[in-house]
Amino acid sequence: MKRFSERIGKKQFRSIVQKEEIDEILKNYLWNGLLNFIFNKFQEKYWRDVGSTQRKFGQQLWMHFFNQRMDEFPNNGMELFVKLKNFFFQCQWFEIYDLIEFTITKYEPEKYENDNSVEQLIAYTNYTLKRELSAYRIVNYTVTEITSAEEITSIEESLQIDDKYNPVKEHLRRALELYSDRKNPDYRNSIKEAISSIESLCSIITGNSKSTLGQALKEIEKSNALHPALKLAFSNLYGYTSDADGIRHKLLDEDLIKQEDAKFMLVSCSAFVNYLIEKESNKPVSDGHSDQAS
Repeated sequence: MKRFSERIGKKQFRSIVQKEEIDEILKNYLWNGLLNFIFNKFQEKYWRDVGSTQRKFGQQLWMHFFNQRMDEFPNNGMELFVKLKNFFFQCQWFEIYDLIEFTITKYEPEKYENDNSVEQLIAYTNYTLKRELSAYRIVNYTVTEITSAEEITSIEESLQIDDKYNPVKEHLRRALELYSDRKNPDYRNSIKEAISSIESLCSIITGNSKSTLGQALKEIEKSNALHPALKLAFSNLYGYTSDADGIRHKLLDEDLIKQEDAKFMLVSCSAFVNYLIEKESNKPVSDGHSDQAS
């Protein structure tokens, strides 16, 4: 069951997307990957062979990762294994990624060994990073950030808007909740909730709950100097999720919707909410006077 803070949307996106941090669950899974595909091979039968891939990799770790003296290199693999495990569970989050990156670039089995451990480790690690909503992936043997600070800030700001926009916040909170459910994510309905936040905001701004999104954007374009290109861009984006009758399009079949689709819509809708609210707050205030007929 989800925690209360997650159910009501009080947990910030920055703490849901694991950027500049690794929680205990993700840390355990990352360790399991290193253990199963690489570190389990630090067995005595491999260690005794001075030319083995495992021993040569151990020497790389000892000299170039831990920066230790070669004449103090462990006589058995278990000693290095214990050092690795202690390091992994005591180090900073970024040092874990340093170790993963070092491992996938320095573990080099001979061709005749037909050992694809590195490829398996990369596939497993990327799957785990995605499932646990990490901001990082392994791309071309390099740990790479795939969620920017700007995206995170945009979502956080949209969840802190004025209380008069509470319906908007509720849609965004629900979108985030559905997106960030690590056991049963619902990307289809996350997208629907994200779009609904825009519909709700437009209704509040125009004071017309019955107008279509297209009609509302047209009205906002006139009153708030919304650039026509921006209106068109979001109208087209909205068309991705709706058909002519306003019913969510078959493109939103669950099998076709991926995490990156839901993330894109969540970030885009959050940014558009922030933009429209800022436009609304900067709109010239009417002085209440109007020209009288002579």
